[in-house]
Amino acid sequence: MARVKITQVISRIGSTKNQRANLDALGLHKIGQSVEHDDSKIILGMLTKVKHLVTFEIVESSAPAKKAAPKKEEAPKAAETKAEVKAEAAVAEAPKAEKAEKPAAKKAAPKKVEGEAEKAAKPAAKKAAPKAEAEE
Repeated sequence: MARVKITQVISRIGSTKNQRANLDALGLHKIGQSVEHDDSKIILGMLTKVKHLVTFEIVESSAPAKKAAPKKEEAPKAAETKAEVKAEAAVAEAPKAEKAEKPAAKKAAPKKVEGEAEKAAKPAAKKAAPKAEAEE
C-alpha cells in the first residue's frame, strides 16, 4: 500500500482553527517535522485543507513506518484432571452455600422525630371526623 510523507514547512500561526486541528490530527506540531500516513481519502482530504502549510509526497513502501507492539504470550496452562476441577468447583460453591444459610438482616426503620408522628396523626383525625358526622 502506498504511503504519504507529509512535512510541515510553514508555521501554523495565523491559520484557522480547522487548519490547526488538521495539523494536530496529522501529527504535525513544528516546522520541519515529518510524518508518514497510509494513503487514504481521509488523509488526502486533510492535506487539501492545509496544502499551503505542508509539502507531501507519495512513497511506495511495503513495510509500515510504525512497528506493532509485541504481543504478550500467556504461559501454557497445565492440563488439569477432572478431580482437580471438581475440587475447585466445590471450594467455589462453599461460600455461596454459607451465605444462603444465614438469615437476611432486618433493616431498621428510619427514626422519626416526635413532632412528625404527631403531625401525621392530626390530619388523619381531622379528615376522619367530618366523614363520621356526614354518615350520621
